[in-house]
Amino acid sequence: MDLSFGPEYDDFRGEVVTFLANNADKAPKGGDLRGQQAKDWQKLLIENGYTCRTIPKEFGGYGAEPDIIKTRIIAEEFSKARINTGLGGQGISMLVPTLLEMGTQEQKEHFIRPTIMGDMIWCQGYSEPGAGSDLAALSTAAVLDGDEWVINGQKIWTSTAHIADWIFCLVRSEPEAPKHKGISFLLFDMKTPGIEVRPLVDMTGNANFNETFFTDVRVPKHQIVGERGQGWQVANAILGHERETLAPANTAQTRINALIELMKNETVDGARLIDNPVYRDRLMKIQGKVMAMRFNELRVLSARLNPGQDPGLSRMITKLEGTELRHDLEGLAIDVMGEIGLAYADNPHLRGAGSWQREYMYFLGLIIGGGTSQIQKNIISERGLGMPREPKFEKAS
Repeated sequence: MDLSFGPEYDDFRGEVVTFLANNADKAPKGGDLRGQQAKDWQKLLIENGYTCRTIPKEFGGYGAEPDIIKTRIIAEEFSKARINTGLGGQGISMLVPTLLEMGTQEQKEHFIRPTIMGDMIWCQGYSEPGAGSDLAALSTAAVLDGDEWVINGQKIWTSTAHIADWIFCLVRSEPEAPKHKGISFLLFDMKTPGIEVRPLVDMTGNANFNETFFTDVRVPKHQIVGERGQGWQVANAILGHERETLAPANTAQTRINALIELMKNETVDGARLIDNPVYRDRLMKIQGKVMAMRFNELRVLSARLNPGQDPGLSRMITKLEGTELRHDLEGLAIDVMGEIGLAYADNPHLRGAGSWQREYMYFLGLIIGGGTSQIQKNIISERGLGMPREPKFEKAS
């Protein structure tokens, strides 16, 4: 039985491998979103169709027709080579696909190209102190004053707000409407007067999140995606893209390749950890989950490209399983390193420049971000499996 993709795809794989061999030295090693090397690498990847592959050329993308197998080959070969796959972030992974689906022509022309080229960094204004899992309870107000919205309120856990150029933000524009129907989705410049950003240092020691305050922030009326009061539909589209990109299976594959190398190098009493049956059993269980998630991503992608297909549970489980899998994977690495696994910051004995410890703590946070695991399980059980809805209890007066 021939399970190969065929000569066309074999040739394409060869092109990808050759590109990586010839250009590996140009790939950035860090995560600096504003670095020129990162932007140059992004430009090179787009020109060759290895990122932003299906974004139309008129908006700065490569302009290829969707092809599941080629997308898969690109991901596999970049993962094998452990080479940076280009710029990410909330603008590229979440806002751009949403604008392609729901934005105006003017919005697509104005925002997509600078976003995918790394010239416009975005943050997400969703959660508030009183609106986290129940996002529709948000209270940040937007009042229309002539041709401008006037915004007052607060957001929290605003990732990258301290470096962002623009924000996509949920606001309450119809205070008298039912909570899901009184929300609008606005885009505005983070340098607009009246915006204050306060970084929040998390347990990794970095300020990945922020509090963001709006005081009489004036935003042009036309910088709204979708119709006034229909921001909840836009928000759900964004959340769908977010949950699919928080813990992609191909990145997990890259990490597990690195974990295997770590286990080959770490020893106990002279014996490699890769040869220890207990640790190897844990490794194989995680490998099996990574493989399952990679095929699940293909199922979701296939459904996206074929309107008649319903991804159903395949899409619903992506965020829950992906983030918990990454936390387990990084946790195994911590255990493999023994007491060195407790080292952090500038300890000279760190493995992988401290990435194992950093990612372990980071993915504990992502289990909460984008909808907690508990919320995800409710969604899966109620909407995916048709189980009875969780009972709602009235608040005591």
